[in-house]
Amino acid sequence: MKRVCARMLLGLAVMMTVGSVAQAKVEITSEHEKRINEEIGSLIGANNQIGKVKVDTIVVDEKARRIDVEFSKELAYLSIDREMAGRIGGIVAAELPAEASRYKVNISVGGWLLEQLTTVPKIKIKGPTEKDRFVHHEEGPRAPKGLDGANIALWQSHGYYYEPSLNRWEWQRARLFETVEDLYPQSYVIPYLMPMLENAGAYVMSPRERDVKRTEVIVDGDGGLAWKGYSETGDGWGDAGVEGFAYLKSTLGDNDNPFKAGRARCVKTVKGGKGEATATWSAIMPQAGEYAVYVSYASFPTSAKDARYTIHTTGGDRHVTVNQQMGGGTWIYLGHYPLAQGEQAVVTLSNVSSKAGSIVSADAVKIGGGMGNVARYVQTEKAEKEGIEGSPIVSGYPRYTEGARYWLQWAGMPDSVYTPSGNVQDYSDDYRSRGLWVNYLAGGSSVLPGAKGLKIPVDLSFAFHTDAGTTPNDSIIGTLSIYCTTSNGSNKMANGTPRIASRRYTDIVASQIVADIRANYEPNWTRRAMWDQSYFEARVPEVPAMLLELLSHQNFADMRYGNDPTFRFTVSRAIYKGMLKFLAERDGRPYIVQPLPVHALGIVYDGHDGDAAQYTMSWAATDDKSEPTAVPTYYVVMERVDGGAFREVSRVNSPEYKIKVTDNKIHSYKVVAGNDGGISFPSEVLSLRAGAGAPDVVIVNGFTRVSGPDTFDAGKIAGFNSERDGGVPDVLDIGHIGKMYEFRRDIPWMDDDAAGFGASRADYEDRVIAGNTHDFVYTHGVSIAAAGKSFVSSSVEAWTNAKAAKEPMVADLILGKQKEIQVGTGAYGTKYKCFTPELQKRITDYTAAGGSVMVTGSYVATDIWDNPYSTKETQEIDKKFATDVLGYHWRVGQSSVEGTAFEVPSRFKEFGGLRLSFYNTKNADSYVVESPDGIYAADSEKGATIMRYGENNIVAGIATDAGNYRTVVLGFPFESIMSGADRNRLMEQILQFLNK
Repeated sequence: MKRVCARMLLGLAVMMTVGSVAQAKVEITSEHEKRINEEIGSLIGANNQIGKVKVDTIVVDEKARRIDVEFSKELAYLSIDREMAGRIGGIVAAELPAEASRYKVNISVGGWLLEQLTTVPKIKIKGPTEKDRFVHHEEGPRAPKGLDGANIALWQSHGYYYEPSLNRWEWQRARLFETVEDLYPQSYVIPYLMPMLENAGAYVMSPRERDVKRTEVIVDGDGGLAWKGYSETGDGWGDAGVEGFAYLKSTLGDNDNPFKAGRARCVKTVKGGKGEATATWSAIMPQAGEYAVYVSYASFPTSAKDARYTIHTTGGDRHVTVNQQMGGGTWIYLGHYPLAQGEQAVVTLSNVSSKAGSIVSADAVKIGGGMGNVARYVQTEKAEKEGIEGSPIVSGYPRYTEGARYWLQWAGMPDSVYTPSGNVQDYSDDYRSRGLWVNYLAGGSSVLPGAKGLKIPVDLSFAFHTDAGTTPNDSIIGTLSIYCTTSNGSNKMANGTPRIASRRYTDIVASQIVADIRANYEPNWTRRAMWDQSYFEARVPEVPAMLLELLSHQNFADMRYGNDPTFRFTVSRAIYKGMLKFLAERDGRPYIVQPLPVHALGIVYDGHDGDAAQYTMSWAATDDKSEPTAVPTYYVVMERVDGGAFREVSRVNSPEYKIKVTDNKIHSYKVVAGNDGGISFPSEVLSLRAGAGAPDVVIVNGFTRVSGPDTFDAGKIAGFNSERDGGVPDVLDIGHIGKMYEFRRDIPWMDDDAAGFGASRADYEDRVIAGNTHDFVYTHGVSIAAAGKSFVSSSVEAWTNAKAAKEPMVADLILGKQKEIQVGTGAYGTKYKCFTPELQKRITDYTAAGGSVMVTGSYVATDIWDNPYSTKETQEIDKKFATDVLGYHWRVGQSSVEGTAFEVPSRFKEFGGLRLSFYNTKNADSYVVESPDGIYAADSEKGATIMRYGENNIVAGIATDAGNYRTVVLGFPFESIMSGADRNRLMEQILQFLNK
C-alpha cells in the first residue's frame, strides 16, 4: 500500500504501480489534483461560502484494488444530497487517470464516507420508545402526519446576565441595528417557531421564560408570597411525601431552589366520576389578557399518565392531560390562555383517570411571565483588593429577557444544571446550562437511559443564534449551522444513535432555510458551512442537536432582511418544516406540512329571515408553492362576541361559512386552516353588526403591512431610519431595543458599549412594542356601532375583487401605515402599496355608483406623491386618482411629532370642536404613527379642511362633497386615536357627513 499526500504533489509527477507489474501504471500528477479542485469549486458555487475544498490525501491499496480519496474538512461543510454525491464522484472519476477505472474509488472526509454524509445517510436513527404522550391538548390540532407527540427542546440565544467583573447586569452581545442578539432570536422563536411546532402537534420546552408579560401570579397552598387561592374538594388528598414548590422569598440567592421549599399534595385516581377529587388554583388577575399558564407536580413510578387539567378561560374551558410520570418538580407549560380581569378559578386538576389507583399530584400554578427574581453578586479578587463590598442585585428586567441560567433556577433545576461554575461565572453558566438542561429533561427516558432526570423523551434540541460575523461592504453573511459528531470520545448518543444523525438533522433544516429565503427574499442568500465543531450546545445534548447561526445581527446587509417580520415568519416556517421532515424520515413515515393562513376574507349581507340577519363569510386558501402537501382539508371558524374571547363555532370543509345574527352586538370572526399536518396561523379578523335591514357601512381592511424600519444607504453612512418610519411589528415586537444612532460605516466596534456602525439606543429593550393586530376592523366597528350604525367588513383583496349585490353605500377604508416597501434589495419586487390599480378601479366604480368613502392612514398621500418605487407614469395615474376621485392633494409627510390634532370650522357643519391625540411614540397598546401626512383639499369648491395638527396647523383631514358621493380623508390612522370617546365622536361626525 502506498500513501500520497496531494498537498505535496505540486510540481511533481508521482508514479504509482497498480496491480501486477504487467498492468499499466497509474500516473497521478498535480494537474489531476488541480482539475479535481477546480471542478469541485465550480460545483459548489459562489453562494455556498464554505471555504476552499481540496483533495487532502490519496491512498492506493493495490491488494484491495481500491483508491481512497480524502478531501479537506471543508467538503463536509457542504449540504450533500445523492445527486451532489454522484456529481462529486463523477468529477473524481473523470479526472483520475483512465487506468484508475479498474479500481474502486472511496471518497471520504473527516473519517466519514461521502455516502454517510448524503441526505439519506446509511445510519439508524433511533427515536424515543415511549408510547404515552407527555402533554396533550385535548382541543388542540390533530396532526397524525405532523409532529403529534414529539417533544422538542429549543432556545433563543443568550439573555441578560450578571457580569461579576463589572458588577452589573448586561447583554452578552452589543446593541446593533436596533436589536441585540440576546433578544433578537426571540422575535422568531416566541411569536412564530414555537406556535408552528405546537400547531403541528409537538410539545415545546424552553429554558427561558416564554411569556413577555411583566405580570406574574403564583398560586400555591404553601403560603408565603404566593396567592392563597389553592383549594381541594373530595376525599383522599394528603401530603405527597416529597418536596414541592413554595414561594417563600421574593428573590433567589445562590443555590436557592423554590421547588425544595414546600410540599406537594397527592390523591389516588378513580375511574369514572364517582369519588372525584379536585384541586383548584384561583387568582385575582390585575388585567384581562392572554397569559402563559404553568403547573408543577411531583412524579412517582405510579403517577397517572393522564392527569387532567382544566384551564378556565374567557373563551371557555380548555383541557390538557399530562403524563405525571414525567416532568415532576419544575414548571410545566400548558399554553397561553385568555383570562378575565379580577378574581377567578384559573386551573382545576381532577383525579378522574383511565386507571384507578394511580397517583395524581398537585403543587403550584404560575400565571404570566413576571420580572427577574434571581439576585446575583460575585466578589471578585479585584473588588476585594480595592475594599469594595457589594450585595446581590436583580436585573430589574422582565424575566423573558434574562438568560437561561436564571429561569432554570426559578424552575427548580439542580444547581449542577444551571450553574456548573458554582455561581462564579454566569456567562459560561448560561450557555452550558442549556445543553445540560436538555439532558436533565431526558434523563431516565429511553433516549437517555440510566441518567437522572425528568424522564421526558426529548426528540430534538435546537439552539437559535445570529452571531455570524460582519463584512465591510454590503455582502450578506448568511446562514451557518453547527453540529457535533463526538462527545466524551464517543461518536454515539446514549441510546446508540450515531451522532452523525445531528448532521442529517442540521442539513435538512439549514437547506430548508436557505432554499426558502432564496425563493422568497434573496436569490443570492449565502449558504455557509455546516461545521462539525465541539460547541457546547451542539456537543452535550444526547439527542440530535443543531446550533443555527441564521445570519449576522452585526451586519447591515443581513439585517435589512432580518428586521422584517415576514422574513422571520418564513425562516421560522423553514425550521419547523426541517424538523418535521427529519423526524418523518427518522420514523419512516409520510409527512404533511400545516397550511399557510387563508386570505381574501370577506363578509357579505344576504338578507333577513325574520329577526335573523344572514351573511356569508368566504375566504381563499393560500398556495404554498414550495410545499405541495400544505393544502387545507378543513377550516376552523372562530367567533368573538363584543369584547369577549374567540371560541370555535364551526368546522367546514369548503371556504365558506353561513352566519345568522339575531342581536345588535359586534360579532368578529377569524379562520384557521387545517390538515393532517396541523393548523395554520389565524387569518385577519373581520367583524359585523346587524341592523334592521341592510348594513350601513362596509369596513375594508387595507392595512396588511408588517415590516421592518425604513433603510437608507448613502455610501459612507447607512442604516435604519426609524425616525421616519420604524416599521410595523406583526402583532408585537419583543426584539426592538431603540433607534439606531451610529450611521457612519467606518466607526469600528470597540466594545459592546461602543459598538460602532449600527450602534443603537437602549430605551425600549425591556418593553413590548405594539404592531399590526390584524383586528382593527373591530376598533372601527365599535365606533360605528356607537353611532348606531350596522356594518359588514372585508379584506381589501376580497372587496377589490368582488362586488356584493347588496353593498353598503358607505365604505370605511383602513390604511393604517400601509405604504409601498421593498425587503432588502427588493429582488422580488415591492409590496403594501396603498392604492393598487385594482383598488383604484374599485373605488372609482364604487363612488361612481354613489358610494361615499372614508380613508384614514399615515401614508395616504406620501405613498403617491413621494413614493421612490413609483415610475413617473404610475405616479401621475395615482395622483389623478387621489385628486379627482378622493379629493385630496399631498402637502408634506412627517407632519406631526406631538401627535395631536383638532377640528376647525368649515362649511361642513358636521365637524367641529374635537381635539384628540394619537399614538406618536412606541408603546405596548398601539402601533406608532411617526410620520402622519399633511394634505389639503384638491378642489376648494368641493372640499374643505376639517382638521389640523396641533403643533403647526398643517392640514390633518379634509372632507369633499363631489355631488353624488362624499369623501373624508385623514392623514393619520383612525385606530391610532388614543381615546375611545374621541374615536366615537369623530366617527359619528364622519358618518353624518357621508350619509347626506
